[in-house]
Amino acid sequence: MKIAIIGAGLSAISAALNLKKNVNITIFEKSNNVGGRMAVRRSNPYEFDHGAQFFTAKNNDFRNFIAPLIKENIIQRWDARFAEFNNNTILRQNSWGAEYPHFVGVPDMNKIIQYLSKNLNVKLNKKINKITKNSKNQWILFDDNFNNLGSFDWVISSAPAEQSAIILPQEYKHQKQLLQKKMVGCFSLMLGFKDPLSLSWDAALIGNADISWISVNSSKPGRSKSFSLLVHSTNAWAEKNINKNDQKIISYMCRETSRIISHDISIADHIGLHKWKYANIEKQDESNLLIDYDNKLASCGDWIIHGRIESAFKSGYLLAKSLNKEF
Repeated sequence: MKIAIIGAGLSAISAALNLKKNVNITIFEKSNNVGGRMAVRRSNPYEFDHGAQFFTAKNNDFRNFIAPLIKENIIQRWDARFAEFNNNTILRQNSWGAEYPHFVGVPDMNKIIQYLSKNLNVKLNKKINKITKNSKNQWILFDDNFNNLGSFDWVISSAPAEQSAIILPQEYKHQKQLLQKKMVGCFSLMLGFKDPLSLSWDAALIGNADISWISVNSSKPGRSKSFSLLVHSTNAWAEKNINKNDQKIISYMCRETSRIISHDISIADHIGLHKWKYANIEKQDESNLLIDYDNKLASCGDWIIHGRIESAFKSGYLLAKSLNKEF
């Protein structure tokens, strides 16, 4: 049994690791690294988890899944000083701890996927452009240079819903459901400072503003000590401004961040921006697995459940659990 998985984020890796051992799996990733939104950006001496910021573990299956990584110190607790803002006013503050742990990858969020995928067959820089059937009723994958990447019995797409709808053949019975999934964007502003800002918190949730999140990335365990801030826009503001010039987005987010935290961040030594077109989704009906047994096609991703790291794991895990009954 040969399976192709498109994308190398956590849902794909979770599916691959939980499928039966006798299944031959090849993972195709269009980028030059694994991880998806569990990403890291570096600009020496600064580094930024510019996608997923942290995660929690509520489900026993997920706790069991991450337990070996905690033991290996690939995952550690981030005991951040947390603040909740209403616009530019702090409403409350507390410290995260063991009672309700918040986890991060070490030395960055991407390390988790790198570690999990180290023994998997992952092909990087392979963007899938076309999928067709051969005479043996298998799926043939082609990259964007129309190179034949091989034939497979099953194809699973872990790309965002809108992209999966384009990638997977029209025969896929869940095309309509893919097109109904509405993922929303987010902007990540990355700021590095020669001198640390004097802040009473390490992580802040912002309400009633166009900024939704600010964190001191350098406060996470195992990070570079060079002071760095990561700022996320709200999904709503990103959706309205997704096609705006990068410099205009940077200027506005810098002004908003400065106003909210009462520090002039225009003095930053490094300023960078990343636009996430598919960053989040409202909570979905997680019981709806998008498996087409007749055509041997499937899709998975955090967007099937909710835009969270644990949701990404669960999507891949449940998909693998269902497919294992067929193999």
